[in-house]
Amino acid sequence: MTALTAFAVPSAVPQAAAAPVGTAPSAATRPTPDAGWHWRLKDSGSTARFRGLAAVSRTTAWVAGTSGTVLRTHDGGKHWTDISPPGAGALEFRDIEALDARRAVILAIGEGAASRVFRTDDAGATWTESFRNADPRAFYDCLTFFDRRHGIALSDPVDGKYRILSTGDGGRSWRVLPSDGMPPAQDGEAAFAASGQCLVSSGSHDAWIATGGAATARVLHTADRGRTWSVSDAPLPAGDPARGVFALAFRDRTHGLAVGGDYRPDQPSPHAAALSNDAGASWTATTAPPQAYRSGVAWLPHSRRLALAVGPSGSDLTLDGGRTWQSFDNGSYDTVDCTPDLGCWAAGERGRIARLEP
Repeated sequence: MTALTAFAVPSAVPQAAAAPVGTAPSAATRPTPDAGWHWRLKDSGSTARFRGLAAVSRTTAWVAGTSGTVLRTHDGGKHWTDISPPGAGALEFRDIEALDARRAVILAIGEGAASRVFRTDDAGATWTESFRNADPRAFYDCLTFFDRRHGIALSDPVDGKYRILSTGDGGRSWRVLPSDGMPPAQDGEAAFAASGQCLVSSGSHDAWIATGGAATARVLHTADRGRTWSVSDAPLPAGDPARGVFALAFRDRTHGLAVGGDYRPDQPSPHAAALSNDAGASWTATTAPPQAYRSGVAWLPHSRRLALAVGPSGSDLTLDGGRTWQSFDNGSYDTVDCTPDLGCWAAGERGRIARLEP
């Protein structure tokens, strides 16, 4: 096990009414820290570390984390229901994708059979294991869905190439895609299972992979649901198993953000963010990046300029599409997700879950 995969096992204005999906709120009501909003902690009743987060709305969200823990709220975080799959206490859940308020797919990471996928159709009342990795060389890190049926999951390189798992039935069954269209991985290169955002998608066919641990941090892009991939260098810290791109976010198939750095708390992380305006074909370093390693990133709803980045040492906001970032909170979070109805959630260590509120 490399050091990289070892890390993966160890993430004053009045409150606005929820806008209908597809309705852009005004700048005065959009939930942003510069408008007086901040992270408001919710009592999860758990001590798990939640690196998996799927926000459905301002009221409904799912989190997944250590010791096989999965929680769900339907009342804005006032109450959390433990919906952990039975017998999953030894598993490390690092990614969860909600298909809607009742259907979700979760990924457990690890070498060999530790990598598994579960699905629920009844808000977590029951779970079905739909994939168990049988290849000891594979180590799955992240998954993403293009729509309610089509999705892919990512494994660290096997035989020198990243491995892609594909589903066409909402996660009920999976198959490994041929590797012919995948470019070779660098020596020591892998993905970080830090926030469920090392594999992300936008639209019905496009997805991106964040990489690290090698001489150069890179981003891979597919426009055909994982069959063929292109690759580009990213100007984030590299050259060490602890450095690279940890998370990606695309607000459409063209405009993307990348965050990362060096996850070791005693190491600096200069140039910890970059942006792309060409579907990830090229990346530009931000002029004023976050001041420390960041593991999660998300665009705010209905905005071309506003996004959040989170990490163990704090959170940052960009007002200009990722060119500059400013700190607004020093709480520890590993992952962040926002929804069309103005809901932004964050989750992390020791059961920390928060929502952006006034």
